[in-house]
Amino acid sequence: MSGVALGIEIVVVFFLALFLLHRYGDFRRQHRMVLFATCMAWYLCFLIVFIIPLDVSTTIYNQCKLDNTVHQTTITPLNRTSNSTVLPTQRIPKVCHKPWSYIPDGILPVFWRVVYWTSQCLTWLLLPFMQSYARSGGFSVSGKVKTALIENAIYYGTYLLIFCSLLIYVAVSPKWHLSWYDLRIIGITAANTWGLFLLVLLLGYGLVEIPRSCWNASCHGYLLAKTYFKAAKLMTEKADAEEHLEDVMEDVRSVNEIIKYNHPLRKCIDTILRKCPVEYQEKLGRNMDDYEDFDEKQNPYPSKKNLVKLHKQVIYAVQRQNRTRVQWQNLLDDAFHLEDVAKNESSSTRQFIHSFPSSEAPGLVRRYLYTPTVEWYWECVLRRWFYRLLAVVLCLLSAAVVWSECTFFSVQPVLSLFAIFIQVAEREYNYLYIEMACFITIFFLCYCVYSTVFRIRVFNYYYLAPHHQTDAYSLQFSGMLFCRLTPPLCLNFLGVIHMDSAISHQQREQTAYTSIMGSMRVLSFIANGFYIYYPMLIVLLCIATYFSLGTRCLNLLGFQQFMGESDMTSDLVDEGRELIRRERRKRQRMEEGENRRKEWREKYSGRSRNTYSELKESDASSVDSNRVCQTSRRDLSDRAELLDDAEPMDFTGEEPLDMDNRRFTAGRYLATSSSRARIFDDV
Repeated sequence: MSGVALGIEIVVVFFLALFLLHRYGDFRRQHRMVLFATCMAWYLCFLIVFIIPLDVSTTIYNQCKLDNTVHQTTITPLNRTSNSTVLPTQRIPKVCHKPWSYIPDGILPVFWRVVYWTSQCLTWLLLPFMQSYARSGGFSVSGKVKTALIENAIYYGTYLLIFCSLLIYVAVSPKWHLSWYDLRIIGITAANTWGLFLLVLLLGYGLVEIPRSCWNASCHGYLLAKTYFKAAKLMTEKADAEEHLEDVMEDVRSVNEIIKYNHPLRKCIDTILRKCPVEYQEKLGRNMDDYEDFDEKQNPYPSKKNLVKLHKQVIYAVQRQNRTRVQWQNLLDDAFHLEDVAKNESSSTRQFIHSFPSSEAPGLVRRYLYTPTVEWYWECVLRRWFYRLLAVVLCLLSAAVVWSECTFFSVQPVLSLFAIFIQVAEREYNYLYIEMACFITIFFLCYCVYSTVFRIRVFNYYYLAPHHQTDAYSLQFSGMLFCRLTPPLCLNFLGVIHMDSAISHQQREQTAYTSIMGSMRVLSFIANGFYIYYPMLIVLLCIATYFSLGTRCLNLLGFQQFMGESDMTSDLVDEGRELIRRERRKRQRMEEGENRRKEWREKYSGRSRNTYSELKESDASSVDSNRVCQTSRRDLSDRAELLDDAEPMDFTGEEPLDMDNRRFTAGRYLATSSSRARIFDDV
């Protein structure tokens, strides 16, 4: 089993990163280099999280071997007396059991060195450059590279200025005698300090919000009201996105009409047109004379710089419009499902009934596994209790994390709960328990931090949207954040379980990860001050998140947030309820129309050829009757054409009494169904 666990986790983590990238990115449209860099950044960060428990168990085993080497069997001289003989005292060595996931010596240091420095190169060099490259509106590779270099030169100029100032201070100060190793440790410490500063902010939010979101998920009324609130906000955003796209397409149309086929900038216009939606491409392609020569004196032509700016606006507007459109459809499905749950809670048959059959599970799953009865018990009974139990467990974990973050610096007595758990398991050398405890702890910490990164939305510049709707800029920005947050998160975890000697000040075997990161004692005011006392601020952040201070501040600034029973929230909830009700009517009409077409196809596709042969062999009298029927059909079709232009009526009344009126009513209903659908689209 030596090294097998490491190989398995390397493969599993790769597919996990690939799955998340497929959920948020778009493999078909986005650039391959963007997808590769983002996948690599996520993959390396997840690797650190998954391999740290194996490093801890291997370190504990190495510590046991080291203790046996130091404490060898010692024999004291024999003390002989006349009456008795004292046997020599003997220290019994420990029995060191090799863990099932033991990694041989020399593998982990090389592994951590490759993973860490590759992730740092990605987050500080490659990803910022690719961000600017992907967001650039240039029409050539050289133009995009030039824009990216200029933007990154301004961005890194400030960091270089600060680093040079610190380097001059170190060189002038007589008490500092730094080697290349010390300079490397200072660089790692600076990066970890920046990451720890952001880490505590995100962790303080996630420790409270994740258990609270699980508890709210068990409250059906809360979920439905919040969905209505989201619908009102998303409809406004969707309308703004469509309006912005219309304005940008108007600018494209005007430029497209000015720049003709033989203009030098015509290739740039063609590139812009390929980025436009298909329906706009068809509109822009009409009424355009490709054979009209351009005249610089007659028309003021835009510069290439303006076209670059327009190209960037087109990419942003199209991405935003597609994202809001997909999010609106997904939100409608969620709202319809929650309304169906509310209706089925009072069902006496205890079978879940969907309003729209198309939203049900596939046939085999629906028939054998997720039957209507199973679905009813899960959605109406078990789901709320499952989320409440999960919320209680997460609350206990959050409380343990907050307590341990405030007390992990205390070595005697040991106050950190996670350090106590690891030390108890270390006495028994229960490596499976050690790895599971480490994995659950660090996984919960990472989930609190990473989920906050996925929830953050900085206007429309950074927004991780599922269902393949995340742009290249946001994907790469998330990769940068992960690479900068994961190393300080793992160091903080090792300090919480007392496996980092720079914080616990214990003389024991260091993990391979800590040996690669180096000793933080080079900067003692950071190792003994900032790393210990700054995580205590997590208590204040948790209190602020519990009382929703950030949400209240955003509401005061004009950014509407869901606040429960406030007036602004209730108004948007009512507005969203009306929007969902209108969309439900539209979808019901579409379902009814599809069912009618399906019934007509089934009805007329079942006729056999014998029926038509019998009709051909009819006598002359039947032919005359057919002619009469055709004449009556023409009269009915003329009536239907006249009724198409008339005002549609309500057909919810009683059935007609005789057959003629019934036939006439049915014809009028079929003739006016399309006009009714057009009218009620705006209700």
